[in-house]
Amino acid sequence: MPLPGRDQRPGAGLGDHVQTTVAGHEGRGAGGGLPVLPYQQPPGPVRLFYGDLLLQDGGDQRLRHQAGTGQPQPGAAVAGQRDEAVAGGEGVGFVVGAEERGQGLQQPLGARAPRRHVIDAPAVTGTPAVIPVWEWENPPEDADVSRAGRTLVSMADVAMLRAARAHYELMYRRAGGVATRARIVGFLNAETAPLLRGSYGDALGRQLHRATGGLVAVAGICAYDSDVHGLAQRYFHQALRLAKASGDRGLGAYVIALLVNQSLFLSEHRQAVAFAEAALRTAGGQITPALSADLYAMQAKAYAHLGDDASALRCIRRAETEAERIHLGDEPDETGYVQPGLVNVQAAEALLSLGDLTAAREHASAAAGTPAHDRGRVHRLAMLCQIELRQGEADRAAATAAEMTERVRGMESQRLRDRLRAVREHLLASGSASAEDAAGLIDEALRVPL
Repeated sequence: MPLPGRDQRPGAGLGDHVQTTVAGHEGRGAGGGLPVLPYQQPPGPVRLFYGDLLLQDGGDQRLRHQAGTGQPQPGAAVAGQRDEAVAGGEGVGFVVGAEERGQGLQQPLGARAPRRHVIDAPAVTGTPAVIPVWEWENPPEDADVSRAGRTLVSMADVAMLRAARAHYELMYRRAGGVATRARIVGFLNAETAPLLRGSYGDALGRQLHRATGGLVAVAGICAYDSDVHGLAQRYFHQALRLAKASGDRGLGAYVIALLVNQSLFLSEHRQAVAFAEAALRTAGGQITPALSADLYAMQAKAYAHLGDDASALRCIRRAETEAERIHLGDEPDETGYVQPGLVNVQAAEALLSLGDLTAAREHASAAAGTPAHDRGRVHRLAMLCQIELRQGEADRAAATAAEMTERVRGMESQRLRDRLRAVREHLLASGSASAEDAAGLIDEALRVPL
């Protein structure tokens, strides 16, 4: 698939390849080329939404595409439905002028029931999925993000948001996105929205938007882990818009990495390749080795699924090279997930798709032999177990599955449950008695519904 080169002119790239990367997908994209975008004037005030809570300062709707609502799939929410606004909760409509209407964002979570058709709306595909990335990649930039509001924002507030991002990320790793999602949404409603409405200069405002973008991205991760993909995509798109307002290209590239990961899960492999390339090209010197390694590794998985062996192997080599350059002290907090062994497990998955079991086993064993937090270890053990079963080592795979099942206890995560179910099916198909016992352990772990 042709991709834009790094030496292309600014403004080229994803926009020039909308039709080949997305709109050309049969039955998915919108027809025609790149939509006309309203770029006759600088971007308007940044809006922040939580699930489907949208905080904005005026009636300008030019940022609608950043919320992923340009051309929703059937059943998706429409940004213009303002009369359905509420104050608290998630997936419950769009708030416009909530302070003036007496619907402050600090009401208790669940003050009104979520609108299920909004929460359950699928992720948009085709051109509407591309537009937020294209807009992040291209001019204009935000000249001034300062604001005059009721509350005076300080650096202490920004530090609090940064601490909250680390707190909820750790909670997500330990307890899962299903358990964490309501907590982080409540924090966004109660603590973050008043700050975005506050008073701050341009320099402080950029730091505020950066801290908020990192926090909104974690909310998107939790939604993704809860299997509400339309909602996750909206969080990611809004985090990308906040990243652009902050002026931090590296943060934007991190958010795009989250979109790449979601695209892979949704089998949008060409989109994953194009998004990763946009992040690598546009962030330039602001992208860190850890993030570059992850983006190349995910590209390798996408190319493997597309049957492009040469490109997959090339990306694996690039990912390994970038991984060797990682220095943890030079990485931002957001890329802390790129722990030693992550590139190995990504490469193992790509190589498994290519049918190279020997190389896949080597990478999977290296990943499993490297320390990681429990969530990461579950993914690594699941990949190793699958490869062991493919190589006819059912007893060894059963032991690997037993450790994996023990690690996942206490976590509420749909993604990890997907892993458990897939491993269970492979175990039962092996016909081994020990594998059947391991499958029984998985059944016990899945007994409690989420």
